[in-house]
Amino acid sequence: MSSLETSSLLRIDAAAEVENICGTMRRQVGSELKRRGVVLGLSGGIDSSVCAALAARALGSTRVIGILMPEKESSDDSRSLAELLAAQLSIRTIVEDITPLLEAAGCYQRRDDAIRSVVPAYNASYKSKIVLPGLMKSAYNVFSVVVESSSGVQSKARLTADAYLAIVAATNFKQRIRKTMEYHYADRFQFAVIGTPNRLEYDQGFFVKNGDGSADLKPIAHLYKSQVYQLAEYLGIPDVIRRRPPTTDTYTLAQSQDEFYFSVPMEQLDVCLYGFNAGMTADEVAPHAALTPAEVSRVYEDIQTKRATTRYLHQPPLLITDVPLG
Repeated sequence: MSSLETSSLLRIDAAAEVENICGTMRRQVGSELKRRGVVLGLSGGIDSSVCAALAARALGSTRVIGILMPEKESSDDSRSLAELLAAQLSIRTIVEDITPLLEAAGCYQRRDDAIRSVVPAYNASYKSKIVLPGLMKSAYNVFSVVVESSSGVQSKARLTADAYLAIVAATNFKQRIRKTMEYHYADRFQFAVIGTPNRLEYDQGFFVKNGDGSADLKPIAHLYKSQVYQLAEYLGIPDVIRRRPPTTDTYTLAQSQDEFYFSVPMEQLDVCLYGFNAGMTADEVAPHAALTPAEVSRVYEDIQTKRATTRYLHQPPLLITDVPLG
């Protein structure tokens, strides 16, 4: 994270926040959910690492299970960092390679077919990712696919709406199968499932419905990303995890979250979202975010657009009429 993480706008009392979360988590798991412990997917990223550390502190390490769910396109760092974190916390881990499940569901084939509709030469030897142009570079958030041949040559092609939807629908299998595995172990041990979104992801709809958006409790959904990093430092999360750039770990080419979804570096979006929620003007937020007032206004517009277009992700199943449950 950059120096923006220490902005006075986002500074918190990490010790007090940890105690608040841990106390609430103990009550939620034991009294409200009536579960014996918690499971969560460990990715080696900052959010799942902080959630695991909070759970271990709140419930005890024997009541936390970390599920490592690599697949053939995962970064090797994800597993090694997750194992490092689990060892530090003394929590149990279970490794489930989800590649066979993804192959059976057609995840890779469906995605590759969609990419070939705009890049006919694409084959299994290629790597790929989808990207946005960046909020300050273009007036339109139009996705493109970046492909890299086995010889290392990269090219970029604009995606049609149909190709984009097909790619996203195919890759969403990864999040949904991982969540299915988490709930399998939750059922097996009578545990609850922790979701790991921070406030940026939760507010802006950066999750898959019935995938990583599903959980029994979400202990850091109220915290901005820089605040999660403050908790990570207080909790002693290994430096190598704290220094790791946020990534989707979904595509075969390295991909940051801002080039895939947020379109603005997360440190700046953190400040802008805080300012927007606090009712601050673009002029007031600009110096804190290292942006011009016009740029902050553009981010504000994108925040509102993402909230509107992803509202569906937050909605529970709709009923024709209320069904009283006593």
